[in-house]
Amino acid sequence: MYCFKADLHIHTVLSPCGDLEMSPNAIVQRALEQQMDMIAITDHNSTRQAKVVRDIAQPLGLKVFCGAEVTTKEEAHCLALFDDDLALDQFQVYLDDHLPEVKNDPQNFGYQVAVDENEDIVFEEERLLISALDQSVDEIEQKVHQLGGLFIPAHVDKFKFSIIQQLGFLPPDLPVDALEISFRETEAHYKASNPYLKNYPFIQNSDAHMLEQIGTTYTCYYLEHRTLDEIRMALKQMNGRLIQNKDNCEK
Repeated sequence: MYCFKADLHIHTVLSPCGDLEMSPNAIVQRALEQQMDMIAITDHNSTRQAKVVRDIAQPLGLKVFCGAEVTTKEEAHCLALFDDDLALDQFQVYLDDHLPEVKNDPQNFGYQVAVDENEDIVFEEERLLISALDQSVDEIEQKVHQLGGLFIPAHVDKFKFSIIQQLGFLPPDLPVDALEISFRETEAHYKASNPYLKNYPFIQNSDAHMLEQIGTTYTCYYLEHRTLDEIRMALKQMNGRLIQNKDNCEK
């Protein structure tokens, strides 16, 4: 087993709320400076910037998972992570099919552009990416798992856009792979306040929208290899394989 530091919730310039400095090269450089071993690119309702970040990071030894932070019909944010390009492409089709036709207003919400490795704009999303899909949390979970991805409700401790805030509770029959809490909370405190969640694995990520936020909050995973399947096993086993914000991650 090896210890890997991971920040699995990072936005790019594609997200309307993402800082314009969040380019693929800048994200990779900052993640390396923060000694991250793994990151995930999770823009709002889009996967279109993730592959570029991954391709830049790969020769530098940084593992990048591709995915999205999806907004459900209930306006709950959930992470969807993939380790397979075919699955990722199919999920992008799904997002395109279910994102409503609400036009983005860059002056109010920010630009929504994807760039290449040279930071040249190659795509602009005209629909507002922070809109809710017309799909329920159950439907999105089923699609993510059908494609072999991880499904993780995001920042469940927050008072906005969390599944527990929106629904009032976590449905016991919803098969999640983990629950994410923000840097403002601790697993022990949150479980003490919500004892019905005591058997769920918890992770923490930065939810970075600016470069300086990357790697400030993370989880250490004890894995054989940096793959989604290994992370899935670590999440199932929990004890001893997940440690949040550990100062020293022994390799």
